Amino acid sequence: MSRVQMITIGDDQPEQRLDRWFRKMFPQLTQGNIEKMCRKGEIRVDGARAKSNTRVGPGMEIRVPPLPDENAPKPKRDMIITASDAKMMRDAVLYQDDHIIVINKPAGLPTQGGSKQTRHVDGLSEALRGDYDEKPRLVHRLDKDTSGVLALARTPAMASKLTEAFRHKNTRKIYWALVAGVPVPYLGEVKYGLVKARGRGKSGEGEKMIAVHPRDINATEGAKRAHTLYATLYRVGSRASWVAMEPITGRTHQLRAHMAEIGHPIIGDGKYGGSGQENLGDGWGAQLGGIISKKLHLHARSLTFEHPVTRKVVTVTAPLPDHMAHSWDTFGWTEDLAADDPFKELRG
Repeated sequence: MSRVQMITIGDDQPEQRLDRWFRKMFPQLTQGNIEKMCRKGEIRVDGARAKSNTRVGPGMEIRVPPLPDENAPKPKRDMIITASDAKMMRDAVLYQDDHIIVINKPAGLPTQGGSKQTRHVDGLSEALRGDYDEKPRLVHRLDKDTSGVLALARTPAMASKLTEAFRHKNTRKIYWALVAGVPVPYLGEVKYGLVKARGRGKSGEGEKMIAVHPRDINATEGAKRAHTLYATLYRVGSRASWVAMEPITGRTHQLRAHMAEIGHPIIGDGKYGGSGQENLGDGWGAQLGGIISKKLHLHARSLTFEHPVTRKVVTVTAPLPDHMAHSWDTFGWTEDLAADDPFKELRG
């Protein structure tokens, strides 16, 4: 450990945040080290306590407390972020300001870490931190194989406000999917409850949601009410349809379980649609065959919310992932064919 140092910032250094000055001067320090020393009052600027985002510049005197040796073992990082991963995350940004970031999550990338998941949005969000004190925080989730709009908060306070907005349904999410068969009626709603069935793994991995008829929800232990609106936009004969869905509730695997329950599983969904089966127009089997991808065709198309700071309504839209865009091209569909709000009639 070093001794206490009093360092005066030279005229050749620009005005900058205190934590950035520390990281340049003492590369062995982590952001967490700096935050902790600020909270404990060990770092001082011109004799006064300071926060990590305090602006410092030429002529200011910084009190530097005893620091670990530069050659001391560094703490293990949760995740090594490669240059390609950092670029992927930056390219995924659809909207950002001083409070919120919204990305287009790639299909196949988990939202959070879990069983055997070491690469995920939560860890890779470090690439989006920039000059902020902490990496962006998740405020909701998408399934691993679902692509589309995913919101993160820049600060803990904003994370709390956005999480509350999602919990009280002050946000609106619209999903697009390619489903087997053609739902009839074309515009409708599904109100089957959902109950969790334990998976086959040692710790319950691979859990699945089982649909419960509305009349049986109260009598089924663990069942929760679930409500989904759907609108059939376009179809390919009787074999497949482009469907928009809006989850009114936010249950695990809700959209996938609901569409399977009404006989129209989402294409590529092995868990709820018998992924190995080819659909022949009878409403079962979640593959179309031919050149249509076997990946899950479920995409979080748009997110609408009231900005907690500006109070303006913000709508963020995500373009289709490559495998779904290829399917849309195959069927001659374009993204602009869909109405902004396919559920107006259901809302009255």
